[in-house]
Amino acid sequence: MAHKPRLGIQGPVVGWPDPWAGETSDEIMRTGTGSLVPSQDPRPEPKHFMKALSELGADFYVHHVMPDAEEVPKLLADAEEVGLDVCLGNEYGNINGSWVEGTNRYDVTDTAVEQAARSGRCIGLLYDEPEHLQINAAQYRKDGWYPHWGSVDGLDLNSARRRIEEEVEARGRQVQHLLEQAGTPVASMPLISEHVFPVMFHTFARAGMDVCPKIMKESFQSLQLATALGAAKQYGRSLWICADLWGPDAGAWFTRYPGFPGHSPEEFESALKLGYLMGPSHLFVENVDVLLRHTPQGFRKTEYGEVWELFTRSFVPAHPLAWNHTQAEADIAVIHSDDANYGQNERVFGSRTLDSGEAQQSVFHIWHLLSRGTIPSHGSCMHIPGYEFPRHELKRTTAPEAFPLEKGRVIGGESVHGLFYPARSVLVFDEKVTAKTLCKPSLTLAGGSSLSPETFRALAARAEEGGVVIIARWLLPADCPTELKISGRRGAGRWIVTDHFLEDVVREAVEPHLGEPGCWTQRFGASEVRITAKNKEGTRLEFEMAGK
Repeated sequence: MAHKPRLGIQGPVVGWPDPWAGETSDEIMRTGTGSLVPSQDPRPEPKHFMKALSELGADFYVHHVMPDAEEVPKLLADAEEVGLDVCLGNEYGNINGSWVEGTNRYDVTDTAVEQAARSGRCIGLLYDEPEHLQINAAQYRKDGWYPHWGSVDGLDLNSARRRIEEEVEARGRQVQHLLEQAGTPVASMPLISEHVFPVMFHTFARAGMDVCPKIMKESFQSLQLATALGAAKQYGRSLWICADLWGPDAGAWFTRYPGFPGHSPEEFESALKLGYLMGPSHLFVENVDVLLRHTPQGFRKTEYGEVWELFTRSFVPAHPLAWNHTQAEADIAVIHSDDANYGQNERVFGSRTLDSGEAQQSVFHIWHLLSRGTIPSHGSCMHIPGYEFPRHELKRTTAPEAFPLEKGRVIGGESVHGLFYPARSVLVFDEKVTAKTLCKPSLTLAGGSSLSPETFRALAARAEEGGVVIIARWLLPADCPTELKISGRRGAGRWIVTDHFLEDVVREAVEPHLGEPGCWTQRFGASEVRITAKNKEGTRLEFEMAGK
């Protein structure tokens, strides 16, 4: 049977007041910009808003819960009336409080969870950028250092990782207890981890969360998706994808606020197709107020709304999927422990006492190789040295009251962000991956700070079977057999021990496995998605589906 991801739309943050909370939503910060941003359009009636979502082809609505959560019952009733499901997000609480004691994290209230479960309409609890707020604990809360899942200062890397897992597991048990206590028709309510950085996917997945990579944003897409796909596959979790319109660029397109949207309509169209073809369980866009304007005469679509409608009404029906994300397979496997470093090289897992050394940075070197040098060797997203964002110049040169800009404003020359970074069917696993999950990649690279004995044995077996395995020397166990301490032939394959993934012997071994230059592929069982860039900026992609 064909697989169809469920399609969703996330609520407004700048365009108009929350339809249920009304004008009081303008009294809190609704974005991560650190300031109040007044609404630009008049407030719509809730039923008119729900009708607009349905007309855009949404299956579900991602709602930003107000810190007091008092609007939730009315929201759920209106969703029931039009047949929309709801996902409840915690972003407003993260930004404004109320925080769980000792953290910067807002949990949707127990009462709201029970109400949502009883409605039968709630499909999950979305945690907005929990990896970001664990590592950068002072992003919103300024009265101390309170990471999202609690302090890990003084712990070693493995203990810090485990402490976070325990806190996530505890929250999952609490939600499950609320469902059982309320006697609801909902058997479970998944916690969903929505990431801007390609770190901690495996940590949260191992602790029970579904994973949700943001695409567009400031991400290197192949790296972001390979990491999330691998985490979902390894731990049997659902894969949600958020097409996040916040981003670095400015241009001649409808603009609500600097960086919103920070991607062109052309890039948005390609990103929606890209996300869909990864076979996620759910795909949603952030945010609705880029797709629509609300006027006294009602809603009207922007150029982004036109792109979304064309995607939902034409592209999706014309391209039924013969696969889903659970069938993702690796031609190239990357194995590295989840070290929570995206290039900042400090505050890993939110710790102010841990240092980040060569082992934690080795994954950057691996991706530099696998992307044919297009992804930098010193980080895994654009929040690292070397990137200037045009949106910052737009903010410096444009008064807040001038927004929205119907035709935007061009800043500088070419866009900073593109979607295309070549890779050949890469999946990323952590240091606990088994031989069964790893399967039979032609090339496997193992970096990071640690490796389990079972995974080491799986790597040795993979080389014997005919694969090329490249492993960091520091990952060799103390009782490593002598023959595995040196590089050479192993059975039908090769075993290469390296001190640095960018040394010549590694480059030479990797090159034959990289696939066609200028092509990004991802295999799903007998099917393969082939992606190429149709312009030099990489904002317009072409897709080819091969196989069954």
